[in-house]
Order: sequence, then structure tokens, then C-alpha cells
Amino acid sequence: MDRLQPPVENYANPKTCFFHVLFKAAALAFYILSAIFIDSFVIIFVVTVLLAALDFWVVKNVSGRILVGLRWWNEINEQGESVWKFECLDQESLARMNKKDSWLFWWTLYLTAVAWIFLGIFSLLRFQADYLLVIGVCLSLSIANIVGFTKCRKDAKKQIQQFASQTIASHFSSTIQSAFSVV
Repeated sequence: MDRLQPPVENYANPKTCFFHVLFKAAALAFYILSAIFIDSFVIIFVVTVLLAALDFWVVKNVSGRILVGLRWWNEINEQGESVWKFECLDQESLARMNKKDSWLFWWTLYLTAVAWIFLGIFSLLRFQADYLLVIGVCLSLSIANIVGFTKCRKDAKKQIQQFASQTIASHFSSTIQSAFSVV
């Protein structure tokens, strides 16, 4: 009675996945539930933005590295220009990344921004313009991570393609050289 079933892939980093989702969910849940229990806009603003900032930091500095092997940051160079910096794991390490971890990372990144947009529209419909400030800060932090990691992923793909083409060209030129070399 031994059934051959494909192995179910579990999360490789369940603690990282938990914290990746925790602060997103906490910020959204606090913002939504605070309307019921708290009358102070200042408390709602401070706690929600603090949770969103913690989410931004965890995604940018921890879960991005562990779950998808990407890291980004922005620097100001000597000329005063903004320069994006990207890091990624090598191709072999990226190929070994857990698919569920990666799926969770990207979907929660995008769904959080969609949820903040939805809450922004809801605040507009209820004529609560002051709450748009909270949503604007949270949405901008979420979008900053989306832009950073999307650019980082594109840069990583470009680096992998350049490495592959350089390796093929190098192999081809060494083959040509060895074919025409005089022994």
C-alpha cells in the first residue's frame, strides 16, 4: 500500500516567512481594527506607521535576503545623485531557493500594496482625508520595497545573462585558440 506521492515542498525558512507576514498583517489589522476601538488619530497614525516601518525594515534587510536572495539599497554619491545598489546570490544559490518562500515573499509584497490602495479608496469614500496620510506613508513604504526588489530582480537576471554570455564567449574563444595553436 505504498503510494508514490510527490514530496510536498515546505517552507525552508518558516520563521522568516512568519515575520515577513507578521508586520504587514499587524499594520493592516491595527489600522482596520483601530477605527472600532480607538478614537485618537495620533495613536492610530503612530502605531500603524511604526508597524509599517518595521515591516519595511524586515522585508528590506532580512526576508529579502533569506527568502529570495536579493538585497537593495540607495546611496547618494559625491555628486549628490541617487544611486541604486543591488546584491543577489549567485546563480547556483538562486536556483536552490525554496519556491514556496519566494512565492510568499512576492505575493505578500504586492497584496499589501493592493490592500493599502483599497483602504485609501475606502477612506476617500468615507470622507476621512486625514487617514489618507497614514495610508500614504504605509503605501509609500510598501511601494519602495516593491520597486527596490523588482529592480534588484531585473538586475540579477541581467547579471546572470551577462555571466552566461561571457562564459560561452570565453569557452568559444579558448576552443578556437586551441584548435589553431601550434603544438
